[in-house]
Amino acid sequence: MRIIATLVAAAMTVIIATTAQAFCGFYVARADTSLFNKASQVVLVRDDNRTVITMANDFEGEVKDFAVVIPVPTRIEREQINVGDRSIVEHLDAYTAPRLVEYHDPDPCMRYERYNMAQDMAMPSSKSTLEEKRAARSLGVTIEASYTVGEYDILILSANESGGLIKWLKKNDYKLPHGAEKVVDSYIKQDMRFFVAKVNLEEQSKLGYQFLRPLQVAYESNKFMLPIRLGTLNAKGKQELYIYALTRTGRVETTNYRTVKLPSDMEVPEFVQGEFAEFYRDMFTRQVNAEDERAVFLEYAWDMGWCDPCAADPLSTKELRQLGVFWVGGDTANRSKIAQMPAQDVFVTRLHVRYDSEHFPEDLVFQETGDRQNYQGRYVIRHPWKGEARCDISSYQAEVRERQEREAQQLANLTGWDIEDIRKKIPFPEGTAPDKGPWWKRLWS
Repeated sequence: MRIIATLVAAAMTVIIATTAQAFCGFYVARADTSLFNKASQVVLVRDDNRTVITMANDFEGEVKDFAVVIPVPTRIEREQINVGDRSIVEHLDAYTAPRLVEYHDPDPCMRYERYNMAQDMAMPSSKSTLEEKRAARSLGVTIEASYTVGEYDILILSANESGGLIKWLKKNDYKLPHGAEKVVDSYIKQDMRFFVAKVNLEEQSKLGYQFLRPLQVAYESNKFMLPIRLGTLNAKGKQELYIYALTRTGRVETTNYRTVKLPSDMEVPEFVQGEFAEFYRDMFTRQVNAEDERAVFLEYAWDMGWCDPCAADPLSTKELRQLGVFWVGGDTANRSKIAQMPAQDVFVTRLHVRYDSEHFPEDLVFQETGDRQNYQGRYVIRHPWKGEARCDISSYQAEVRERQEREAQQLANLTGWDIEDIRKKIPFPEGTAPDKGPWWKRLWS
């Protein structure tokens, strides 16, 4: 069976990189896309009306069954399509992932100051036969172009009405979800084309790739949007979508749904270091529910030139160029202008949305903002001093106990975890067990 995939992409397992030291403590863990099932990824490069989209393909089944139908706002020429490198998407995921950092208390017996430190070569176009084109036209479908790009056979279609396009897709072995005609019709009324891709097994075998590489499309349109509705029709439950927007101007946000910052710079107990995946999943779910499952969440917004702390190195100019960031690198037409620009004139926004057709009935619409304020999902663990005491540290131990209780309460509020279960995992300083309230509350419990 052919599968119509959503606009985007594959759940990619990212190997944890070597821990990196940065100005604000030590990075010790990150919440990359591998924490979530059905996690799809899209990179959007946007400047003025120019867009380059990179889609990592997420589907279940055999590679031979893969097919994707994507509404696009304009006709697409061969030179506007490329096959990308999935490792760059993985790198971008690692660089922008929410992170856990740690600090260590200094010796309480010493005076100290706390420093706040801050393209594959194109294969010849695959030619549709006259009979195929006539058959399509009889259904009101026009095959505007056909290409073979890397391991993909690609068609650009337009249609007069949804019924004809649905018949054509079914006739050509595409399995369509119930309700597709209504959604397709809405795209036709917006004068959108349809980007259709299938895997060319012969070309994939020649190229030797084990996994499908991301598809990239460059186009010009005043519409800054991401069509997600076709993908919700045949989805099995809720889906996770990660959007990495790269712009010159600043942070990107959605205009037809609320864009919400996740809680950040929160202190959590030490044991969360060993349970960071569970912590982040439960914290994110709690935030989704608090917003009635209708919000898009900001996980990261930062200038690409640096990071603090670094969960991965910033992307190189070469990697950015491969993602379609056309204003960096060797654009000979603007070489003199580029020479005057910063090495990394790129601002990255990471958005995370959990969606289904009920709570996200519209496609995502974006806008660029001029906000270049740095933000990251950042969670902090503070290790108490565990060395030998050379002075009376009872007051310090009391401070630690108070801090640990605040961390326990905060963790419970963030995740919904039981406060008593949290307390059992915290090594409170000897003789400073947390106050559990009046004695009579424990009398008959």
